[in-house]
Formats: sequence, C-alpha cells, structure tokens
Amino acid sequence: METKSYNFSNIKFSDLENIVQIKPMRDATKFNEWFSFAYKLKPTETKLFKALIDKNIMRIMSYMEEDLKAKFLIPIFNQVDFTTDVRDDWYDASLSGMVNGVEIKGFADYMVASGTRDPRKPYFFIQEFKPSIPDRNPEVQLLAEMLVTIEKNQTNIMRGGYIIGQNWKFVILEKTRENQFEYFVSPVFDALELADLKKIYIILQAVKHKYCKD
Repeated sequence: METKSYNFSNIKFSDLENIVQIKPMRDATKFNEWFSFAYKLKPTETKLFKALIDKNIMRIMSYMEEDLKAKFLIPIFNQVDFTTDVRDDWYDASLSGMVNGVEIKGFADYMVASGTRDPRKPYFFIQEFKPSIPDRNPEVQLLAEMLVTIEKNQTNIMRGGYIIGQNWKFVILEKTRENQFEYFVSPVFDALELADLKKIYIILQAVKHKYCKD
C-alpha cells in the first residue's frame, strides 16, 4: 500500500485532524515560563532595532518574501546568533517525517537545529515571511513541522512562531498522549513597535538559552 503523503506548503488543518487529534487551546499562562526569560538588552541592540524600524516602517508591507527576510528578519536572527560549534540556523531547510503512518515533508522557512553542515535535531521553527496573509496558512504549516519534529525527536513539546509582515505570533505544541495534541498561540507582536520588537528579541534569546538543548 502506498504511503499517504502531504507537503508543508499545501497541508490543511483538516488534513492534520485526519492524521492526529489536534485542537487549539486558550491558556494565557502557557507562555509565562518562555516569555519571562531574564535578558538585559544592550544599548547596541536597542540601537539596531530602532534603525531597523526607521528604515523599514514605510516599506515593509510592500516587500516580497525575500525582501522582508533580507532587510528586516536576518539582522534580527543574526543578532540573536544561534550559531555554536554544535548548532546553527537554516533557511529553507528540508524536513520530513512520519506522523501516525503518514509522511509529511517539505521545506521549513527557518529552523534552528543541532548540526553544522546539515540540520539534525530541530529545536525551533519560524514559518512564513509573507507581507500579508497568503493562500497558504502559515499557522498550519508551522503545526505540521512541529508535529513531525515531536515524532522525530521523541519529545512531547515543540516551540515555534510565524510571521506575516510585521506581525509575529509564537506557538507551543504539546503531545498529551499517543496521537493527541494541543496547541497554544500567543497574542500578536508588532515588530514595527520598539517595545514589541524588544520582546520578540528576548523571546528568541530564551529559545537560544533555554530550549536549544539535546
């Protein structure tokens, strides 16, 4: 029998529901431990964020995906600096795996994982850099990537986020029992507001220091 297969780029939430039991949950406290990470911003970091906002605020909604990535996102990710001698970050990295007998595969827009030449064990994802909501749903694509990784890593939790233009949301996916999952979505952060961009940066620093571990 041929294995059923889906691609991240066109998977629908109804497809995920056919593969596993998955449901959204509301719990304002779920992100407390992640978002309360203590990190003191350096003056140089604040200066960078102000410059990024000033340079991009009038143009960001007209950017195509590669423009948004190159001009606004990569400077932020590079400042976080996920790279170590055992870990790196990747753009458009290949990912595939089996979830409840179904293959899900494709390319992750952005992934932090162990490995230096090729990604090995994923720790964190950010999906979609479109300036406005595309036909494809970035939240569903992100959930599919996180499902695959929970199964590959044999863990019960994965964190990620998705970006639509200037707006960021973070996501926690938890495996509660075999083939049963719950996910939580944070409030939106507006990266063109300095206070929100600082929060986004601290959240990414928390990923680097707390969750990128074997």
